[in-house]
Amino acid sequence: MNDVKKHDLVVIGAGPGGYAAAIRAAQLGLDTACVEKEPRLGGTCLRVGCIPSKALLESSEKFAEARHGLAAHGVQVEGATLDLAAMMARKDGIVAALTDGIAGLFKANKVTRYQGAARLDGPGRVMVGEQALQAERIIVATGSSAASLPGLDLDGDRIGDSTAALAWPAVPERLVVIGAGYIGLELGSVWARLGAQVTVVEYLDRILPGTDGEIARVALQLFRKQGLEFVLSAKVTGARVEGDKAVVSIEGREPLTADRVLVAVGRRPHTGGLNLESAGVALDARGFIRVDDRNLAAPGIWAVGDVVGGLLLAHKATDEGVAVAERMAGKAGHVDPAVIPAVCYTDPEIAGVGRTEEQLKVDGVPFRKGVMSFRSNGRAMALDRVEGRVKVLSHKQTDRILGVHVIGPRAGDLIAEAAAAMAFGASAEDIGRVCHAHPTLSEVVREAALAAHDRPLHG
Repeated sequence: MNDVKKHDLVVIGAGPGGYAAAIRAAQLGLDTACVEKEPRLGGTCLRVGCIPSKALLESSEKFAEARHGLAAHGVQVEGATLDLAAMMARKDGIVAALTDGIAGLFKANKVTRYQGAARLDGPGRVMVGEQALQAERIIVATGSSAASLPGLDLDGDRIGDSTAALAWPAVPERLVVIGAGYIGLELGSVWARLGAQVTVVEYLDRILPGTDGEIARVALQLFRKQGLEFVLSAKVTGARVEGDKAVVSIEGREPLTADRVLVAVGRRPHTGGLNLESAGVALDARGFIRVDDRNLAAPGIWAVGDVVGGLLLAHKATDEGVAVAERMAGKAGHVDPAVIPAVCYTDPEIAGVGRTEEQLKVDGVPFRKGVMSFRSNGRAMALDRVEGRVKVLSHKQTDRILGVHVIGPRAGDLIAEAAAAMAFGASAEDIGRVCHAHPTLSEVVREAALAAHDRPLHG
C-alpha cells in the first residue's frame, strides 16, 4: 500500500457539486483533494448531460430553422442538409473545452486530483484503489445515474438512456421516448427536429411532472403542433430488441415499434461501492444520503448534489458544494431550497421557480395570479417567438412573490429575475415598478406582475 496522503478536505466526485466545492475550499485556504473515477472532470452534467444536450438542442434548432423558419424573415434557404457527424463533433468539442477548463481551474487553485473509484474506510479515511487519503473533512458528491424500469432490456444501442441518445450515429426514422420529463422532452425534441418521428410515452396523465399545470398544458399543445406524439396514462411493461427494431409493450395498448428507444424515467443516486456505512453515513428509503440542513451526513462527512435528493439539478449541486466549503472555512455559506430555478431547454423553453398554483391550492395559501402572453411583446414578435406566457403568483395579503413560471423564448434567462426577486423577498408590485428596457422579453415578466394586480399595460 502507498503512503497515506493527508489533506484538509477530500471531495469524492468532480461533478458540479464536487468540483465547485473543491475549488471554493482551496480558494479559502484548505489543502483540498478531489477524487474522480472518470478521466474527464465535470461529472454527468459536463460529460454526458447538461452541456452536450444543450449543444445538440442549439444545433438542431438551427437546422430546423434553416429548413422551416427563415422564409418569414425574407431569408430563403434551399437544400439545407444535415451533417450529423459535424454536429456531434461540435458537441464533443464544447464538452472537451469545458472539462479541460475545470482541470485548469484545479491546477490554478492547487486542488490535488486523484483518478479512480473512491470508497470510505471509516471516519476521515478514503481509499482510491490502494492509495489511502486522510482528511478531517470529506464531501461526498457522487451524483446520480439514469434510472430504468422493470422489463426494459437496455442494450445501449436500440434501447438506451440519455447517454446513448447523445451519440446516435444516425437519425432514427421512429423514436419512442419513455418519460415526459425534462430529459425525455429535450432529447426527443433534438431528434424530432433532425427528422425522427417521435412518440413520448408517459405513465402520468400529463407531461412535465412537478411543473405548474397551466404551463405544462400549454407545452403539450405546442409540442403536438411541432409533430411530437404523446401517449399519456400509459404503463410501460417492457421493451425488447427484435432484429433491427425495438418493441415497447404498454399495458392495455398495442405495442409500439421503433428504430430506437430512449428511456428517460428519472435518476437514481450513485452510492454503490462507497462503503458509506463504515463512516456512519445512512441512506433514506429511496437510496439518497441522509443529511441535515447544513448537508452534514455524519461527523466529518458532508454530502451535496444529486446524491442527497431534492431537485436533481447541476446549479443546486454547485450552490450546495460552495456553501459547505464556505462553512468549513468559517464563512456564512447559504442555499435557499425554495428559490432554485428549473429550466427545460425545449423550444419554447420552460422555466419555473418557487411554488406552483397546484401546490399553493393544496397548502391552502391565498394567492393572486398574473398571466401575460408573449404575443403582444415587440421583441418576441421580432424574434418570431410569440408562443407562450409568463405566470406570476403572489400572496394575496402580502403580495410577496411565491412562484414564477414561464413558457416562451429565453425562459431560462428570464427566470433569473424572478429568482433574484424572490431571494430578496420582493412583491409582484416591486417587479411591476422596476423599469424594464424596451423592447425586451423581460417586459412580459413585468406585465405578468402587473396583471397580478389587474393593471397590465398591454393586456
